[in-house]
Amino acid sequence: MIIPTLKTDRLLLKPLVSKDALQIQKLYPRWEIVRYMVSSVPWPFPDNGAAHYVNNVALPAMAKGHAWVWTIRQRDNPDNLIGVICLDEAEDNNRGFWLVPEYQGQGLMKEASIAVTNYWFNTLKKPVLRAPKAAENIRSQHISASSGMRLIKTEKKQFVSGLLDSELWEITRDEWNAHHSS
Repeated sequence: MIIPTLKTDRLLLKPLVSKDALQIQKLYPRWEIVRYMVSSVPWPFPDNGAAHYVNNVALPAMAKGHAWVWTIRQRDNPDNLIGVICLDEAEDNNRGFWLVPEYQGQGLMKEASIAVTNYWFNTLKKPVLRAPKAAENIRSQHISASSGMRLIKTEKKQFVSGLLDSELWEITRDEWNAHHSS
């Protein structure tokens, strides 16, 4: 299945390609971005970290149809990557994202999240979406809560910043479509 470019009012979500690793490597290794990532993310981030992730993790998973990864770009500046958002078939971990701090607080990630979640439910026809997050990640919580998701589980998990409370949020396809019908 070919992963399409998704468009929102302000964003282009372009499928990840190998050359995106260059921009990711420049933008991603910042504490403000990585602190709430799972502990498998290497920190300090290695010089080849983005290339390794893109070419050895993300692109192979996309090719197998197990993951869908998009770069986030503003429609009026489509050459500049400002974040990444992904969907994955992993148990209890279906959506993840990051956005450079300079673009946070503008509703861009909520916009991107709505587009990819709609793709998950209404193109891929998945029955449920679950998104884990560090409980301290208030902005991510807000995106989940405002889109109709509910908290279903809390536990301790290792993140880049250490052992933290972790939350698992969930929404079903029927709940999503009822919450997001026009």
